[in-house]
Amino acid sequence: MFMQRICTQCHAILDEKTIADWCPACGGAWIERENRIPDIPQATPAEVDHRGIVLPRRHASGGIITPQ
Repeated sequence: MFMQRICTQCHAILDEKTIADWCPACGGAWIERENRIPDIPQATPAEVDHRGIVLPRRHASGGIITPQ
């Protein structure tokens, strides 16, 4: 498991390669926490938007997959 950076205000997850001092979405502070989502082999890498925020994974039928 690895540590991931998450915004304390809007809960956006920052990509590992992105360098930022604050959240590009809302300006909130970052905290580091352990990744609680199991490492499932993915056919495609996670989508990252132009701000460096990891987008939710999508199901083959088009819906967003949300962890419970």
